[in-house]
Amino acid sequence: MIIAVDGPAASGKGTIARALAAHYGLPHLDTGLLYRAVGMGTARAGGDPDNEADAMAACRFDEALLADPELRSEAAGALASRVSRHPGVRASLLAYQQDFARQPGGAVLDGRDIGTVIAPEADAKLFVTASAEVRAERRHREDAATSYDDILADIRARDERDSGRSAAPLRQAEDADLLDTTNLTIGAAVQRAIALVEARIRR
Repeated sequence: MIIAVDGPAASGKGTIARALAAHYGLPHLDTGLLYRAVGMGTARAGGDPDNEADAMAACRFDEALLADPELRSEAAGALASRVSRHPGVRASLLAYQQDFARQPGGAVLDGRDIGTVIAPEADAKLFVTASAEVRAERRHREDAATSYDDILADIRARDERDSGRSAAPLRQAEDADLLDTTNLTIGAAVQRAIALVEARIRR
């Protein structure tokens, strides 16, 4: 069984995807980490994340980089949003993600284009979202050193980049179930996600 979980930054999709993987006993891949690794690798090499050639040079990274805690930072997220606009970068990482999704038994993947590009054949697809203001509040609780206004501005900029890029833009797949977590607790959001997946499986 393949479960695709898409959505914008700080919507709760990662938390929901991990919970679904635990519930169904499936491996989980946060595909955003791949782009964060490319973005961080580009920056560390002195490259320009907005230059496709520089970003492509960072696509062959050591998988140990995926465990680097710095990849979870706001800076890494912003770099990921910039390098992910390049068609060459997306093509380079495509096979890795598709192989993970199609492994025996299936998997849970979360990102921006899982249900539309990586695994359009997924058995269940969720598009997880929340208001920009609530997403900024969530990030601000994790990173109190950065002002709420700066985080909100960054989230809105990332939404615009992710939705407006020509290569695999962020959008809800036509057959995906919408899960708005704006007014939901983590527990309620997870239960709702499980219910939506169960309903899909029974169809």
